[in-house]
Amino acid sequence: MRVLVVEDEHKIANSIKRGLEQEAFAVDVAYDGKSGFALALAEDYDAIVLDLMLPEMDGLEICKQLRASKVHTPVLILTAKGQLYDKVNGLNAGADDYLVKPFAFAELLARLRALMRRPKESLGSILTIEDLSLNTLTYEVTRAGKPIELSKKEFALLEYMLRHKNRILTKDQIINHVWDYDADILPNTVEVYIGYLRNKIDKPFKDRTPLIHTVRGFGYKIGSDK
Repeated sequence: MRVLVVEDEHKIANSIKRGLEQEAFAVDVAYDGKSGFALALAEDYDAIVLDLMLPEMDGLEICKQLRASKVHTPVLILTAKGQLYDKVNGLNAGADDYLVKPFAFAELLARLRALMRRPKESLGSILTIEDLSLNTLTYEVTRAGKPIELSKKEFALLEYMLRHKNRILTKDQIINHVWDYDADILPNTVEVYIGYLRNKIDKPFKDRTPLIHTVRGFGYKIGSDK
């Protein structure tokens, strides 16, 4: 899943980025409000971590402008302002949650995951299709009860596909949600990682129906081949 962090304190921003990347997220960082707003408009994120006190454009204004532009990406406000008035202003501006500095990374991570479970369908922390199961909290993946070891990027790709099961996903959609903006993506990167997943999820289970499918000319999907 792909997250945008808009935070002008470089140490905090980079610490959040490292922590989230350790949890298999793709992370982009903006250090001022103007560039953060531009990224939030231009890219398709699964969540935004947004500081309030930012140079060039503050977090409240970013929230208001995003919602006015019909961008409904979940927003977690991160700020040193902890008064009730400040929280109410942030939520009324269109934010979805509020975390006061200093904070524990574990809480930030839990709140982000909670936000990403909300949209459209509440999928919970365990994503499944047929006999395949992925636990977003413990990072356990099993098929037919057998554990499957995945790299962080393989896990992120599988999670994204399971959150959109039985839907065709284009290469651009996959890249935008699984890799960050600065990632060195080659033309066949998605194909390579789809191959990695097939080698671990489908090929070892020859008595089971393949789950990952290529839809020629369109992209990939996980689920029914029909």
